Amino acid sequence: MIIGLGSDLCNIERIQQSLDRFGDRFVERVFTPVEQAKAARRPYTRAGTLAKRFAAKEAYSKAVGTGFKAGVFMKDIGVVNAPSGAPTLALTGGAAARLAAITPPGHKAVVHLTMTDDHPWAQAFVVIEAIALDLSHSGEGDTA
Repeated sequence: MIIGLGSDLCNIERIQQSLDRFGDRFVERVFTPVEQAKAARRPYTRAGTLAKRFAAKEAYSKAVGTGFKAGVFMKDIGVVNAPSGAPTLALTGGAAARLAAITPPGHKAVVHLTMTDDHPWAQAFVVIEAIALDLSHSGEGDTA
């Protein structure tokens, strides 16, 4: 079942203006080391790379229903790549706690993320799915 849905549209030029004005202070405050390294490897599209990740953070905060309140901070939401290469989110702190709080008992949460950009726009969608755990093989009721 879907327990959260969020989207965001981010202007790449606005991110470039923040980079020009605040430099590393902006980057350090908002982006994880993994995200910073990814953007550094893309010097010609650095602002677009960061804008997509900014949009993903916003989309997640909407999907969990808090925005950036209730302990959910931007730096607790990091875009990483799964072994397949698909983008997903690594969550820590309040972002992880909020996901745990909205996940129904007996379920595990799976976060789906898609991002795209076409200058001057970057966009992200987050879908949070709750999957029922199979408790029939948990060993409960088994006797030795």
